[in-house]
Amino acid sequence: MKIRSYARFLLSALLLISVIGVSASYAQTKAPPSAGQAILEAIRINEPLDFCGEPVPLDDPDVRERLERELLVSLDNSDDIILWLKRANRYFPDVEKVLKAQSLPDDLKYITIAESSLRPLAFSNKGAAGYWQFIEGTGKKYGLEISGDIDERRNVHRATQAAVTYLKDLHDLFGSWTLAAAAYNMGEDGLKSEMLIQKVNNYYQLYLNQETQRYVFRILAAKIIMSNPERFGYSLSKSDLYAPRHSETVEIKAPEPVPLHIIAGAANTYFKIIKDLNPQIKYYSLPAGTYSIHIPAGQAAGFHERYEKLLADWIALKNDSVYVVKKGDTLTGIAKQFNVPYRALTIWNNVGGRKISPGDKLYIFSDSLKRESKP
Repeated sequence: MKIRSYARFLLSALLLISVIGVSASYAQTKAPPSAGQAILEAIRINEPLDFCGEPVPLDDPDVRERLERELLVSLDNSDDIILWLKRANRYFPDVEKVLKAQSLPDDLKYITIAESSLRPLAFSNKGAAGYWQFIEGTGKKYGLEISGDIDERRNVHRATQAAVTYLKDLHDLFGSWTLAAAAYNMGEDGLKSEMLIQKVNNYYQLYLNQETQRYVFRILAAKIIMSNPERFGYSLSKSDLYAPRHSETVEIKAPEPVPLHIIAGAANTYFKIIKDLNPQIKYYSLPAGTYSIHIPAGQAAGFHERYEKLLADWIALKNDSVYVVKKGDTLTGIAKQFNVPYRALTIWNNVGGRKISPGDKLYIFSDSLKRESKP
């Protein structure tokens, strides 16, 4: 049985118990409802529903149909819902803190579910990236650094600050959080054009592209499910949830590209932790400049002293590990000559597939180079 089919089978079974609540005595006198009936009961929304305090017109049959569709699509992806709930425990507190500080509706946090399912490295075929799926132009407009080495769209703290400012601007423009969310998806010019041509200023009455017509309902489906997961058969204990990554911030001055293993050593941790805490750093080094970097909680004391020593040792080692390219040399040949992996050689020197020329200097961290360099 396929995983998704099995997951749906389990969901149906859980819904039979959690939604219908069939008792033993009832089961003896009447057959329990089918799995399909249990799902129908689960997606039946009778209570008032709103998005950011704006009522959802569930008395409109079209609106109800569109909401039910997104609920069914979401519930058919049980693995996604489980990951939403697990990741939300890690990331929502940061998002909620920013929203509260700006006096913005808490419901805006569910946009991250519709956009990225809270995946820091999410990337779309349109070039949108990160938790809030900023395209490059909009991200830069709202203060995010997006370069060859750094992409702050992947940093939940910075991206949330930018998204909140953008959403506030959209709300000021359209006078509605629902329309602001639609504009976040399709762009303000596109939405303004449709409103002008159709002479409609209500999201639920606008005819838009399919993605945007479904967009707010995807957010609402996430809100409904995540606000009461037990109703839909998801009962997670505290130990099931992904714990927040507790960290503190230090300012780092990099006079030249600094390998992340140097920063990890200064923070008494290892490379992966620095990457996990700082997903905006795209590669293996922090480029030259001044940056605020997250390190594990409790490691800020003494960090800069350790960093300066490790950096000085690294620079000395690097200066003692220089190879001057000769005529006829290739990266493959050099890697073989000094018994180092080709990939390590390209990472140390940030050369990728670039051609090398006689006189170029390469850094090679190999005992073979040191032996060859001796007089």
